Amino acid sequence: MSHPEMRAADAAGPRFRLMTVHAHPDDESSKGAATSARYVAEGHEVTVVTCTGGERGSILNPAMDRPEVVADLTAVRKAEMARAAEILGVRHHWLGFVDSGLPEGDPKPPLPEDCFALADLEEATERLVRLIRAERPHVLVTYDENGGYPHPDHIRTHEVSMAAWEAAGDPDRYPDAGAPWQPLKLYYSHGFSKARMVAFHEALLARGLESPYAEWLERWDDGDRKDPGLRVTTRVRCDQWFPVRDEALKAHATQIDPTSRWFFVPPEIQCEVWPTEDYELVRSLVDSPTPEDDLFSGLVTSADKAKAG
Repeated sequence: MSHPEMRAADAAGPRFRLMTVHAHPDDESSKGAATSARYVAEGHEVTVVTCTGGERGSILNPAMDRPEVVADLTAVRKAEMARAAEILGVRHHWLGFVDSGLPEGDPKPPLPEDCFALADLEEATERLVRLIRAERPHVLVTYDENGGYPHPDHIRTHEVSMAAWEAAGDPDRYPDAGAPWQPLKLYYSHGFSKARMVAFHEALLARGLESPYAEWLERWDDGDRKDPGLRVTTRVRCDQWFPVRDEALKAHATQIDPTSRWFFVPPEIQCEVWPTEDYELVRSLVDSPTPEDDLFSGLVTSADKAKAG
């Protein structure tokens, strides 16, 4: 199969296209948002796919825990997502499934029958394939096999994304879902790592500030919980866009309390200690040796080819 990036980029449009696939509204702002904002600012095109509407999410910001919000949570979360997409400058699509919720208790209750985690894999894959073929991303970003954390919707997002990666470029798969398109690189996002937590913890203590990470680090069992940060291959510097990320997070007011841990580390410490967002390259159809500092490493535009002769 020919490499599609050679016909995708031209001098008049975005150089490359990135698609990120997330489970719920707010995930796009808590995972890789500064990367998205950076690439938009540089003239690339970024598309966010949200698999569910977040209908069963809890209201985590006490200021938004009001009867009128609870009664219309689906519409509120859709409006929050629209505002976050506007702040980030990304295109946005809903995959159209219903939030599974996070089962709690011992034993855990069964998942709701209508939820994304129990959705037919073929149906969900076809919907994502249709979006990939319509948006033609050169790079796809999703979650690892653990979902980043073991929420059933996050794990299902991984499963659907991997199936769509395999199917999107195959003309024999989902022939009614548009012309085949094969993304060239696939990444897992790894925003949560022990090394990052330790770095912020030590930086806060060194400045005489309280650290919110002490309890987490005490509970971290290296034998039971592998650090996903050890899998990182690609660190994208995007500290200039941390303020944009934070505004997008705040747009999800039902989920993000502006006084919460999301904003505990002062911006100047974030930029000094950990100025990147981190990823794992898991599939590539182009030559891009790791470690990398750019999700588009190894991709070549038609203009670049012409210059190279």
